[in-house]
Amino acid sequence: MSKQTETSVLAYSRIAGFAYVATIVLGIVGVNLIASNLIVPGDDPATVKNIIENGLLFRVGIATEVLMYVLVVLLSFALYVALKTVNRNLALLALLWRLAEAIVGGATTVVSGLIPLLLISSETPFQPEQVQYLIGLFLNVRSAGLDVVLIFIGMGGTLFFYLFFKSRYIPRPLAVWGMLTYIVMLVLSFVSILVPNISESTKLIFYAPGGLFEIVVGLWLLVKGIDIEQWKKYS
Repeated sequence: MSKQTETSVLAYSRIAGFAYVATIVLGIVGVNLIASNLIVPGDDPATVKNIIENGLLFRVGIATEVLMYVLVVLLSFALYVALKTVNRNLALLALLWRLAEAIVGGATTVVSGLIPLLLISSETPFQPEQVQYLIGLFLNVRSAGLDVVLIFIGMGGTLFFYLFFKSRYIPRPLAVWGMLTYIVMLVLSFVSILVPNISESTKLIFYAPGGLFEIVVGLWLLVKGIDIEQWKKYS
């Protein structure tokens, strides 16, 4: 296999590492900008007031989340390129699931973000009570959409890290951590759909280790890339 091809696959693995880290950073920023500071669960009037008073911040939060899903596409493609020699069909399936995540997540973010901005504009034909109700409705859509997004993340991520485990492109303990992380995401997303009133603090307990994992594996891929000697066995 040519040196150029080795360099190329290493480059893609490092692109995946960068995308992992950047996605987590943008996700944290987006959550802090929108959910933590502006959205008041169960209090639509307070949420509307926050959005009106912090319109620019709300828009920045939307843009941040959209950019995050753009990076998910880059991440997914880079992982596919790095892992397709292990099992092309499974790598493609994982890619498609992560692309579904980006499509659903991006659409949910745009719809649930831009429509509230239109509703609070000075030209809206709706009464204040109607605006509050509709914004609450669209924010509920956003929450439900994110649960669906986590299903696609869980399925795609589990497959990608199964391929990492099989190929030994990264240390197997790291690959096992990845599979467990995404399986937990997958299970919790279904639980959240079935039990919609599950507390955010409970979700955070389960999701936080996943965020830590994505930072760790992202830094590993960014700094070291995949194991080229193992990659040669499949190329």
